[in-house]
Amino acid sequence: MKVLLWHVHGSWTTAFVQGRHDYLLPVVPDRGPDGLGRARTWDWPASAREVTPAQLREEQPDVVVLQRERDLELVREWLGREPGRDLPAVFLEHNAPDGAVPDTRHPMADQGAIPIAHVTHFNELFYDNGSAPTTVIEHGIVDPGELYTGELARAGVVVNEPVRRGRYTGGDLLPRFAAEAPVDVFGMGLAGLHERYGLDPDRVALHEDPPQAAMHAELARRRVYVHPVRWTSLGLSLLEAMHLGMPVVALATTEAVEAVPAEAGVISTRPDRLAAAVREFVHDPDRARLAGKAARAAALDRYGLARFLTDWDRLLDEVTR
Repeated sequence: MKVLLWHVHGSWTTAFVQGRHDYLLPVVPDRGPDGLGRARTWDWPASAREVTPAQLREEQPDVVVLQRERDLELVREWLGREPGRDLPAVFLEHNAPDGAVPDTRHPMADQGAIPIAHVTHFNELFYDNGSAPTTVIEHGIVDPGELYTGELARAGVVVNEPVRRGRYTGGDLLPRFAAEAPVDVFGMGLAGLHERYGLDPDRVALHEDPPQAAMHAELARRRVYVHPVRWTSLGLSLLEAMHLGMPVVALATTEAVEAVPAEAGVISTRPDRLAAAVREFVHDPDRARLAGKAARAAALDRYGLARFLTDWDRLLDEVTR
C-alpha cells in the first residue's frame, strides 16, 4: 500500500514508517511545511521515500494520512482528488485541544468521510468531535534499548521550543527543579531559555537539537527524567525515557496519568512534590534504578511498536476497502 503523509512530527513518523507499506513523503525546494521530506536526525527505512508534488501525481497513493487542514488543500492541488471521496483518508490528531477547552471543536467534526485517529484517549475525550467517526491509536516507540546508567547525578529534560511555547512546556518550573539537582535540557529551539526564566547556566545546561540516538545515549546517563510539560497530547520524549529505563518525574496532566504507573516514578500537580522527587531520586540511585525498570516494563507493555503498527494496519485496511 502506498501511504501519503507529510513529515510533521518526527518521533511519531519514525515509528509509523517502520511498517510494511511504501511511505510517500512530499518534499518541496525549500523543505518548508508543505514538504519537509525525510528526517535528518532520525533513522528511517528506505521505504520512506521523498516525492516531489509532480512525482506524487505519478505515484497515485492508495491512502493519505492527513495531519493538518492544509494537507486537505495540498491533496486537492497536487493530486486533483478529494480526500475521503476520491482518495481514502484518515485525519491523525497529534495535539491536545487548545482554546476553549473542553468546548474545542475539532476541525474535522461533523463529517463522516474521514475518520479522526487520536493518539490518546484524553484527546478523543476533550475534543468536540461532533458526529465524526473517531478512534484512538496510542503511540508506539522504536525501542532504543535499556540504556540507563544514571551515572550522572543530574536531571534530564527533553522539550522543543520552550521559549516560544511558554507555559505549555513548563519552562517556568525549571528553576524549582534546578534548585534540587543540575538539569540538562535537550531539544530544539532552546535559545533564550536562560534569559526567559532566569536560569543559572551553572545549574541548567542546554543541548540544542542532538541526533536522536546521541540524545538517547546522553539522556540515559542522567539519574532521572523530568517532564515539566503542562499541556500536550502525550510527550513521546516521556515514553522514550521510560523505554530507556529512566525513572520519571512528571506533571499529572493530560495523558501522563495513564502512561506512568506509580512504581515508575512520581507524577503530581504539585510542583513542590515533583521537586522533592527529583531530589530523592538523585540522592538514591538504587531507588532510581528500580523505578526505571518499572517504567521500561510499563512502556514496553503499552507503547510497543508491534501493537502500534498492527493498529494502524487495521485502520488503513478499513478505510481502503
